[in-house]
Amino acid sequence: MKTPISLLCACLPALALAAPYTPKDGSVVIEQLARRADATQVALRGLRQQLNATPGDLALATGLAQRYIALARSETDPRYLGYAQAALAPWWRQAAPPVPVRLLRATILQSTHHFAAALQDLDAVLAQQPQNGQAWLTRATVLTVQGDYAQATAACARLSALTTQLVTVTCLANVASVTGRAASSERLLDLTLQRSAGAAPELESWALTLLAEMATRRAELALAEARYKQALAQQPRDSYLLGAYADFLLDQRRPQEVVTLLKDQQRIDALLLRYALALQSLPGRQAAFLAAKAELAARFYAAMQRGDTVHQREQARYTLFLQQDIPAALQLAQQNWAIQKEVPDMRILLEAALAARNQGAAQPVLAWIAAHGVEDAALQRLVRQLAPRNGAKISAAKKAGAL
Repeated sequence: MKTPISLLCACLPALALAAPYTPKDGSVVIEQLARRADATQVALRGLRQQLNATPGDLALATGLAQRYIALARSETDPRYLGYAQAALAPWWRQAAPPVPVRLLRATILQSTHHFAAALQDLDAVLAQQPQNGQAWLTRATVLTVQGDYAQATAACARLSALTTQLVTVTCLANVASVTGRAASSERLLDLTLQRSAGAAPELESWALTLLAEMATRRAELALAEARYKQALAQQPRDSYLLGAYADFLLDQRRPQEVVTLLKDQQRIDALLLRYALALQSLPGRQAAFLAAKAELAARFYAAMQRGDTVHQREQARYTLFLQQDIPAALQLAQQNWAIQKEVPDMRILLEAALAARNQGAAQPVLAWIAAHGVEDAALQRLVRQLAPRNGAKISAAKKAGAL
């Protein structure tokens, strides 16, 4: 699961950049499809048929790709970004495709953690269209996930003349919340949201989710929960929001509420993980827990077979807390940290290092927290637990004002 700013993003196996997975025989289940097509699927099928008849129709192809990307984002379903890429097939491998294609390609590449290629496309788009707000926001997304906070802030600042104040402030607050300016950015975002009556529900939910996470990091739990519930009232199916609230409930040791929240959301890998974590601590739910655990194992195995490393954070968490394979979990967390550096990435690496009693493995995150002034109650608890083994590093972090 990614930060709220990644509303533009979703997770997709690297279909164009990794070797395809071929099942050993026809008995292997590779996907379970819905039994009944809803109105959205019927409409998409019709558009796909039109595109098949006229594959060079740029407007039709980009419109269809945008719809698939929106579904991938809301459903956290990697198939939809694969469909989006397929819609763009005539232009996908071009060095300089039309700007609309290049922007969509950057979104898909960002989702597969091909950040350098995504930034290359975004820079090309902005060279041609420096007023393209979508490109600046996507660029901020990539840079924030990479931990390049200065450039991410600069990208967010460019939005001020291109979009609403709420979008700009939310983008900026997302960066400021992990660079030592959590309190001031939270106040500004809260005030901006209050003044933004009539904002689109998805935008309001994005801001509320970030505000809820900010309150959680300060251990203002009642305020955080109120914000989560307010956001869910706006976007009850938002998978990132559901995952963030589920994590909040798990930390508060309220597993039954997680099971209730996610009982119909198990098709989404990240939500199935949280569902399984909740079942693990509930008496009388052993059979359901084992079934969820087995399903997760199969999904992660399939992802590894097709070269998908996008879900390493979730896989590290699964490996640590459900499989109790500490060395493997630590390796996954380290591999994930090399790619992305959000607060949950910091947390799983510290948790795995603590479980492994591996002092050295924790040092990159401890140094990052100290250097950037990351404020987060859960991280602080982990750092304190590591303190006896890392006294010198903790002292440095304290001097830097991170603890």
